[in-house]
Amino acid sequence: MMSFVPLLLVGILFPAIPAKQFTKCELSQELKALDGYRGISLPEFICTMFHTSGYDTQAMVVNKGSTEYGLFQISNKHWCKSNQVPQSRNICDISCDKFLDDDITDDIMCAKKILDMKGIDYWLAHKALCSDNLEQWLCEKL
Repeated sequence: MMSFVPLLLVGILFPAIPAKQFTKCELSQELKALDGYRGISLPEFICTMFHTSGYDTQAMVVNKGSTEYGLFQISNKHWCKSNQVPQSRNICDISCDKFLDDDITDDIMCAKKILDMKGIDYWLAHKALCSDNLEQWLCEKL
């Protein structure tokens, strides 16, 4: 019982990284500024993020020696820095764990760099699942 108390105190003093599970409409509001960026419509972004991360800012996927982080599933192989891949190019000049919190400002900035360099097809879900029938990804509340 005594060892439980220090563990409880650590949990209280150092809470977990705040995460956000967005709804379609909440994410549409957050990504509104991306509408039309590089010719990609907001419904395309919303669809792609749904199939990429399920709108979850704490989504992490280990994939053949690298890890993809957050809402946009940004890889530590090229875009951000992690201990797992110390030789990462870190093009977005950011620690990968910053993509796991509920502030998606830095996620969007890195996603724009990815779009500028690789295009929307960096996210494999886009071409396969988000190229047509996009009406379902519109949010009526905007």
